[in-house]
Amino acid sequence: MAMKVPVAAIELYLDVRSTIEDHVRGFTEPTSDKLLPALLPEEKHVFTLVLDLNETLVYSDWQRERGWRTFKRPGVDAFVEQMARYYEVVVFSDQPPMYVDPVIDRLDTKGYIRYRLSRPATKYVDGKHFRDLSKLNRNPEQVIYISAHCYDTCLQPENCVQIKPWKLENDDTQLVDLIPFLEFVAMARPSDTRKVLASYQGCDVAKEFLERSKEHHRRMQEQSKSGRLFRR
Repeated sequence: MAMKVPVAAIELYLDVRSTIEDHVRGFTEPTSDKLLPALLPEEKHVFTLVLDLNETLVYSDWQRERGWRTFKRPGVDAFVEQMARYYEVVVFSDQPPMYVDPVIDRLDTKGYIRYRLSRPATKYVDGKHFRDLSKLNRNPEQVIYISAHCYDTCLQPENCVQIKPWKLENDDTQLVDLIPFLEFVAMARPSDTRKVLASYQGCDVAKEFLERSKEHHRRMQEQSKSGRLFRR
């Protein structure tokens, strides 16, 4: 025999469930569908470079005798300064604001990083905080995301450039090595950066770009020599 449930009880249940879902959504969804303010009209052509923080720009290390310390990755100062000439630079971390803000304050004393996003701006899925680049209020064709953990932290792998995690190696050059490639993209202004990144899929982007540049230079030299021969 089917059990009859009063309509008032069902309505109460639906109200409570809706309240709980709204509460949970507040912790799982980004704080806004537009995490960044709109670009100014004169900046519509500017690409957005999104940078992860931990093991990408810095490394935080804890030791019992001194507590937490945060170290800057080799070349990070030159990298951020140079990128700010070509891109709108945004740091997007999954750490809470109380960690992100003081770290960036010390890292970027000259204000090259235009915006900083932290854990409340991420999307929480299956126990992980993901960067949802579709919420940036930017054209996805003009966004590049760089992280040591790209494919574990971003919902748009087509916008990603993966680099090696930094764990205090003194001879690390990952950031500096990327500068020529990123400068080229910013100056070439492709219609869709995702298509450019797709052509580097599975490659070390910095190394592959260097090899392609050398090959292009070699071909240009051959064409130049060939042109001089024909003119004689």
